[in-house]
Amino acid sequence: MVRTRVEVQEQTEVGDTLVRGLMRAQLGLALRLGVTLTALCVSIPLLGSAFPALGEATVWGIRLNWIVLGVALYPVLYLTGWIYVRLAEQSEREFMSVVDDDSADPAGDNSADPAGGDTA
Repeated sequence: MVRTRVEVQEQTEVGDTLVRGLMRAQLGLALRLGVTLTALCVSIPLLGSAFPALGEATVWGIRLNWIVLGVALYPVLYLTGWIYVRLAEQSEREFMSVVDDDSADPAGDNSADPAGGDTA
């Protein structure tokens, strides 16, 4: 079975399976990061409820849990987005390494797009 970019472009069964695998990997990554981030966000008020002294602690007259939720959480959101993009790009690179097959090109021409554009 030859796995080439043409099969993906022509939407053959093999190409469809490869694309579904990529989509499944990226969905799994998004769900894992989303659940982790949601658990972190939900744990902050729960910790304030479980430990009343922590929930009533104030910094500059504002409760600590509101400062954490309103200010300190944004770098965590940014970091989560950055991690997702890096891992999704890695997944796409692995997909392209599976799709690109130099042995399928008998002329030895490795040009991916004859028009010169980027197909990724």
